[in-house]
Amino acid sequence: MLKIEAFLGNNDVMAISEALKALEIGCLTVNKVRGRGKRPPPEIHASKGSAIFRPQFSEKYVIELVIPESKEEQVVNIIKEKGSVGKIFISPVLRAVDIESGDEGENVI
Repeated sequence: MLKIEAFLGNNDVMAISEALKALEIGCLTVNKVRGRGKRPPPEIHASKGSAIFRPQFSEKYVIELVIPESKEEQVVNIIKEKGSVGKIFISPVLRAVDIESGDEGENVI
């Protein structure tokens, strides 16, 4: 099993989610976060346009999902195609346990 975390600079979440549903991957978590990357956040014009403020952090979206290793390339390709800017991080999952049923392994996902 693999954990995929996609940090997105733009809100491409719905397009990615719909494409993952077609791949029969239904479980994912989405968080709206604030962060700093290579690109600076957009300027904010304050005080009737005379003052310009550049925030240190900008809004970003994080998608997290655990998938079988066999679907890694398909999921990465979907995120690359549907996402406009961001990063994808892939980590191994050593163990997964369903709290309610006690199932372990790929049965959990």
